[in-house]
Amino acid sequence: MFSLQSYLTLAKQSLLALGMSFLPLSSAWAHVTVHPKEAPAGSFVKLTFRVPHGCDGSPTVRLRVQIPEGFVSVKPVVHPLWKVETVKKPLATPYEMHGKTITETVAEVIWSGGSLPDGLMDEFSIGVKLPNRPGEVIPIPAIQECEQGMYRWIQVAQPGQDPDSLPEPAPLLKLTGGDSGHGHGHGHGHGHGHGHGSR
Repeated sequence: MFSLQSYLTLAKQSLLALGMSFLPLSSAWAHVTVHPKEAPAGSFVKLTFRVPHGCDGSPTVRLRVQIPEGFVSVKPVVHPLWKVETVKKPLATPYEMHGKTITETVAEVIWSGGSLPDGLMDEFSIGVKLPNRPGEVIPIPAIQECEQGMYRWIQVAQPGQDPDSLPEPAPLLKLTGGDSGHGHGHGHGHGHGHGHGSR
């Protein structure tokens, strides 16, 4: 049988291990992130942006995702509780797709009209064809607007700097080895979590 001291030691070790298991998650859950974090260069993929909290207790009412250069065939996923719109811009170099000449692309996707409480989290998705640039890590700026306050998730780390050390880091997507470009992603998901204070 365990002695009282053994129980206390075991409980202390368990709590310490539990606490340490949450440490790597804390920074990832502190800001808007993109999922997956890696995808094949040149592929079609669904990118999901996770909003884990509001602004110092204020609910999120608008999310703007700025589409990087080279991302094409951008198609937002419908969110039943939010209005979605796109802002387009002309392409410097038009291209052919399915027998059509494409002359413009989506520059920004905006979800608005909903209200995401600070104590909950949600996810917003787009379908997109990624540029064929294996090995590149691409920041995807996102602007989170609340009833009171705002986060500008647009900061990019310098070489050797930890992105999680930045106050408001941009979501990052790493392009892995090339793909045939025939994969597609659809749908969206929802989650629940807790928020933290604004800066």
